[in-house]
Amino acid sequence: MEWVETGDGAKLSVRVFKPPASGEEPDAAGDVAVVLVHPYTILSGAQRMLWGMAEGVARRGYTAVTFDMRCAGRSTGCASLTGSTEVGDVAAVCRWVAENINPRGILLVGSSAGAAIAGSAVDKVDEVIGYVSIGYPFGLMASVLFGRHHDAILKSQKPKLFIMGTKDVFTSVKQLQNKLKSAAGRVDKHLIEGAGHFRMIGPAFDAQMVDLIVEFINSLPK
Repeated sequence: MEWVETGDGAKLSVRVFKPPASGEEPDAAGDVAVVLVHPYTILSGAQRMLWGMAEGVARRGYTAVTFDMRCAGRSTGCASLTGSTEVGDVAAVCRWVAENINPRGILLVGSSAGAAIAGSAVDKVDEVIGYVSIGYPFGLMASVLFGRHHDAILKSQKPKLFIMGTKDVFTSVKQLQNKLKSAAGRVDKHLIEGAGHFRMIGPAFDAQMVDLIVEFINSLPK
């Protein structure tokens, strides 16, 4: 377990998942690190929800990093209702990864409300080279809390992948499509037929999420 301090003094609990030893000298600067951002802290979101996915990403050869945003798990600080303060948490962890793991680039992966928060951090760290959203809360009701995050990711020129179940209770397929019409840069979309929001962000879909994440990494410019 590692600790990362934010600009306002919160201390975040961080866990690093390394690829299995292959017997070869690793080229840390040549790999992409995957930083995963957990769901809404106020609804008991925490990094443990992403450990299965992180382990899968590591088995595929990429360093994965999970962390508890402020007030989640062992992390200190107070959670914000809209996830605005947590954007700084994501940026702080990404900068720590850039300095201590030294990857070629960082892929930010956000789950549920974590997707909105991660999206606001994408352009705050130069080393972030892409973004994957799992169940982004674009719907009207969810936008009351997270609408302030939408513009940041939609205006970013960095490559983006949005993964969503067709039965998501927070965002309909039509709402997702309408939002992505205005998105800048490369925008990929993957719909999972019949999947609801909470089931899709749970462990039942970890293996499929890992496949999609790795496929997206492999499609990014080297």
